[in-house]
Amino acid sequence: MFKQMRRRRVLWVVVPSVVVVAVLTVVLIWWLTRDDAPPAVDLEAAVSTLDEDGGAATSEPASTPTSALTAAPAATPTIGEPTAAALSTTAAPTAIPAADEPEAVSAPEGVNGLWAVDTSIGEFSYEDSTGTFVGFRVDEELTSIGSTTAVGRTPVVTGSIAIDGETVTAVTVEADMSAITTNDSRRDRPVQSALNTAEFPTAVFTLTEPVDLGPDPNSGDPIATTAVGELTVKGTTQPVQIALEAQLVDDTVVVVGSTEIVFADYDVSVPRVPIVLSAEDHGIVELQLFFARSP
Repeated sequence: MFKQMRRRRVLWVVVPSVVVVAVLTVVLIWWLTRDDAPPAVDLEAAVSTLDEDGGAATSEPASTPTSALTAAPAATPTIGEPTAAALSTTAAPTAIPAADEPEAVSAPEGVNGLWAVDTSIGEFSYEDSTGTFVGFRVDEELTSIGSTTAVGRTPVVTGSIAIDGETVTAVTVEADMSAITTNDSRRDRPVQSALNTAEFPTAVFTLTEPVDLGPDPNSGDPIATTAVGELTVKGTTQPVQIALEAQLVDDTVVVVGSTEIVFADYDVSVPRVPIVLSAEDHGIVELQLFFARSP
C-alpha cells in the first residue's frame, strides 16, 4: 500500500513536470524558428497610412461678414423736397477703374505636374514602417534557427517624379544606405561594410524610359506598371525593371515596388555574420514612397 501511494505521488510530480517542459520546448522552438521579418511592401497597406494620419488638412477660406460685402443704404430725407444743390451733392461718385491684376494661375489637377518625396507621412521602425523607405529582403539560414528573411530598410530618402498627362517622364530616387536598420544590430555593421557606405552612402534609381499610367491616372484607382531605369549601388550602375503599384489619394501619390538583383552585379559580397550559416547571393530591393506636389 505504501509503495503504491509513493508511486502515485511520483506520478503527480513527474507528469506535470513533463507537460511543462514539453510546452516550454514547443514555445522555444516556435520562437527560434519564427520569421519575424516585416511583410513585403503592399499598396493597400501603404494607402491605409493616409487614412490613419487623417490625410492632409484642407483649410477653407474664412467667411467674410455680410456687412463687408453689402453696404447699408443711406437714409432718405423725409422733410421737404430735395433741391438741385442737394441732388448735386448726393450724386453717385464717378467709378474709378480698378488697376489691372495678374491673372491667377490655376493649380495642376490630378497627377499632372512635379512631385517630391514626402517623409512626413507615417512613421519608421523596423517592425512597422508606415512611411517612406527603401530597403532589401534576403533569404538566409541561421544557426540553430533555420530559414528566415533578413530585411533592412532606410527612411532617409529623397527624390522626385515628373508627370505629363498620362506619362511619367522623369524619376529620381536617392536612398541613404548608411541609415539602413535591420532586426539585429549584429547584422547592421556587416551590411554597411558589404555596401561600403563609408565611400558610397547613396543608392540612386533614375528612370530611363517614360512610364505609361493608362487612360485615366486621375481616377484614384490603383495602377500597376513597370519602371525601366538604372540602379546605382556601391558606385556601380546596372539596368533594372521595377514592378510598381501606384495610386493617387487626394493630394498624395503613393508608390510601392520591388525588383530582384544579384549582389555580384553591384560588387557586393554577401555579409558574413556569426549567426548566419548561409545567405542567398541575390535579394529583393523594395520601396514604399509617398509623394507630395511640389510648389
